[in-house]
Amino acid sequence: MAGHSKWNNIKNRKGAQDIKRGKAFSQCAKAIKSAIKEGGGGDPKFNPTLRLALDKARSVNMPNDKIQKAIDRGLGKTAAGTVMDEINYEGFAAGGVGMIITSITDNKNRTASEIRTIMSKAGGALGSPGCASYMFNRVDGEYQVTMPMIITDETQQQNLQELMDSLRELDDVEDVYIAGEWEGKE
Repeated sequence: MAGHSKWNNIKNRKGAQDIKRGKAFSQCAKAIKSAIKEGGGGDPKFNPTLRLALDKARSVNMPNDKIQKAIDRGLGKTAAGTVMDEINYEGFAAGGVGMIITSITDNKNRTASEIRTIMSKAGGALGSPGCASYMFNRVDGEYQVTMPMIITDETQQQNLQELMDSLRELDDVEDVYIAGEWEGKE
């Protein structure tokens, strides 16, 4: 009876729980960072959006050291005292769909390498500055698509969604914008 050991069952169950917990932690950390950027401060007494984000982080049992790290990153400082930079990466996903990836990082080389690796595994490529920005307009800090590409193939839609999810799971990535629309969605 292969695969019926108690250890194997515990390992599989715990692995699934760890994936869910990690995803919840990264979502909470991004919410904390964006609340600080929008609200203008790291004090929850004066920033109600930050207060709500901290409450959500505590409700999913996010450790205090991870919460403090997210607050520090939102304020633009790290433990080593280095400055956080906002960088936009541009590239193309499989099928020629333009992408802009916004990030806040303390190490440009590490972030570029991580993004390049994820994109190349998905069949895309990280491009040079300006290669995809002509497809977007930046309005109030958000990118809006000016030249949308209609994507009809369901496998391509699924692959694009998986690529976007993989990129958003990176700690340094703030958001991912694509110059494509799913057929049937507006």
